[in-house]
Amino acid sequence: MTILKFKDVSKMSDKDRTEKLKELKVELVKAGVTANRTNAKTKEIKKAISRLITFNNSTKGGVEKTK
Repeated sequence: MTILKFKDVSKMSDKDRTEKLKELKVELVKAGVTANRTNAKTKEIKKAISRLITFNNSTKGGVEKTK
């Protein structure tokens, strides 16, 4: 699992972001089955999911920040 950065998310197309979000959710479920407590892997997956959702919400409203 690679770390998903915000700049990488901004380079993805809408379709890619949706597919990646589904993939990460499945991976989170698989990782959660083996671990009773939160570990580093599940934390990173949750962060990546939140980055994708945040980016999707910010672009949906028409407000996109670029540097």
